[in-house]
Amino acid sequence: MGDWLLIDRQSRALVRLLARTSLFKRPAPGDDRRVQLIAANVDTLFVVTSCNQDFNVARIERYLVVAREAGVHPVIVLTKADLAPDPQPFLDTARALQPGLDVVLINGRDPESAAPLSVYCGLGKTVALVGSSGVGKSTLVNTLRGSDGIETQPVRQDDGKGLHTTTVREMHRLGFGAEGGGWLVDTPGMREFGMAEVAAGVAELFDDIVSITRECRFTNCTHGDEPGCALREALAQGTLEAARVDRWRKLADEDALNTASAATRRARSGRRGKRK
Repeated sequence: MGDWLLIDRQSRALVRLLARTSLFKRPAPGDDRRVQLIAANVDTLFVVTSCNQDFNVARIERYLVVAREAGVHPVIVLTKADLAPDPQPFLDTARALQPGLDVVLINGRDPESAAPLSVYCGLGKTVALVGSSGVGKSTLVNTLRGSDGIETQPVRQDDGKGLHTTTVREMHRLGFGAEGGGWLVDTPGMREFGMAEVAAGVAELFDDIVSITRECRFTNCTHGDEPGCALREALAQGTLEAARVDRWRKLADEDALNTASAATRRARSGRRGKRK
């Protein structure tokens, strides 16, 4: 989804597939660990989450890592601001994830509230939406399209979770605001979003932690019991948040494991190809 084709104006014949400027992918869910392509040629990624029980820092960071790895500009879109007793804590927490991170608080049903997003939706630009079910992605797509053609469904009151309104990836032409004319890729809610081959994205999102680890006495420090561990010292001094360090470890370990598995699969595939 999102590839561009060069077509002859007169004959309508396909000339060539244009090179991709960016690509979102993830390990395919389930036992078959193939790579699943999500969207190509995206300029901006809207990471959509709502100001309720759905708000999950670890999940947001996963999307941010993938955006950084792909070289795509991420924007955290906090929806349902009108339904939250106090949306400010959600806004503060999202902004604290990384310095300079774009965070927009909106009521997805109100075009005026969503207007700050129009700057990313200009002519020739492509934005993509990711987020779990029930956060208001379909409502937001309707607002950005200037129509109500996409079905929306309510969330469960007990846990704030929603049904899968969008079940396939779809691409929509945008006519939103003065900056309209771009394209939007809508993706289904993803229950599983694995990490593989995103070491650069992890390092960029957690650059403060990575910088501190470079000050460890040993270059192969595991940040366990080794002497001279700068990371443990920073935790003891309170200059790093323990929960953030734990999330960094988890993502880095997951990426290393899945990346090694992917390399093994490629090596095996190469050997099989040579035997044929």
